[in-house]
Amino acid sequence: MTTTYPPTVCDLDAWSGRPWAGGVQLGALQPLETLEVRTKNSLYEITVMDPERGDVLVRGGSFFPVYTKVRLSGASLAGSFLKLFGIYVGFSIEFATGAETIVTTRVRQIDIVPSRLHA
Repeated sequence: MTTTYPPTVCDLDAWSGRPWAGGVQLGALQPLETLEVRTKNSLYEITVMDPERGDVLVRGGSFFPVYTKVRLSGASLAGSFLKLFGIYVGFSIEFATGAETIVTTRVRQIDIVPSRLHA
């Protein structure tokens, strides 16, 4: 008999034991704060609308050529677990557009764009 084990990324203990550095939770941001998130293939501009619900405006990549209101579901690895409302380096971002889920390539860099209101 052969025993098969799931990959480590699918193990809840490995997932919950991560230090969760190198990222941001939407709940720590204010409405209208903007992030620039570079993934392996694209640059996304993400403006927070409602940080508690995950509502954002996003522009970038092939799916969002113009600002589009979506829900940022969170960060994932290969569709296994989801870190709700989070964006983390090394993880993909999952956006919910209603009937469809868009999954980005892995995040490489996250920058908070300084507000132009105070300039």
